[in-house]
Amino acid sequence: MLPATFKLCAGISYRHLRNMTGLRRQAAVAISQELNKLAFAGPGPGKWINQVRRRSSLLSSRLEEKPFSEVEMSYIKQGEEALQKSLSILGDQDGWKTETIAGNGDKVLSKMLPDVGKVFRLEVVVDQPLNSVYDELVERMEQMGDWNPTIKEIKILQKIGKDTVITHETAAATPGNVVGPRDFVSVRCSRRRGSTCVLAGMATSYGAMPEQKGFIRAENGPTCMVLRPLAENPSQTKLTWLLSIDLKGWLPKTIINQVLSQTQVDFANHLRKRLATTTTPIAVSC
Repeated sequence: MLPATFKLCAGISYRHLRNMTGLRRQAAVAISQELNKLAFAGPGPGKWINQVRRRSSLLSSRLEEKPFSEVEMSYIKQGEEALQKSLSILGDQDGWKTETIAGNGDKVLSKMLPDVGKVFRLEVVVDQPLNSVYDELVERMEQMGDWNPTIKEIKILQKIGKDTVITHETAAATPGNVVGPRDFVSVRCSRRRGSTCVLAGMATSYGAMPEQKGFIRAENGPTCMVLRPLAENPSQTKLTWLLSIDLKGWLPKTIINQVLSQTQVDFANHLRKRLATTTTPIAVSC
């Protein structure tokens, strides 16, 4: 029976058969049944069979899920692209120049990239565990306007799976209205690699949220936040924020650079104040 089962699996590797959901489910169930028999057949490699069986059960449950549409898959791919580009930028340590160093050690760096423009990099340590920081930045994303004065509102327009969302963000007016009303439509994704969480995003198009009257549609990205516990003190979190924004409109670069670097410094302070009032973090699932 087992050889026949693997022939069935080989068959679904062909594209025209792989699209047949019933056949895929049949293959997964057949594998699970055969592995169950082998696991209880006596001496043998029971350990690895059990591991494969657990993964087979996971595969069976995933096949029961509603498949993503082509449009949803395109957003998932955009989020992954934003993540990969952001990590690539952060991974290149050359060319960064110091913009600001606060008294508490918060630091903003910047560099010019030929295909992106000027990007900013915030590096801070927050006296809260990673779960608490993740909770505030992701699970409570739509409440960010309550504690971050630079944001008027963030609204989740669509959730795609457990890792990807489409958002609409309205920026609050700057002091003196130096930068006029801006809004953003972005695709955002979250990933966890070991003890590190990466929250990435970039500008996207969303038919249900066209350009709004009275706002200039600015563009994010690639941008990301990287969260990881300090090795010497896991109750603290190192936060690195890569910021890349095209504000559009006619604004002098000197004003843009000053606003963006100050925005990052202010964000760190507002986040700390918010976390000081938050005591029940949600388990990280990125």
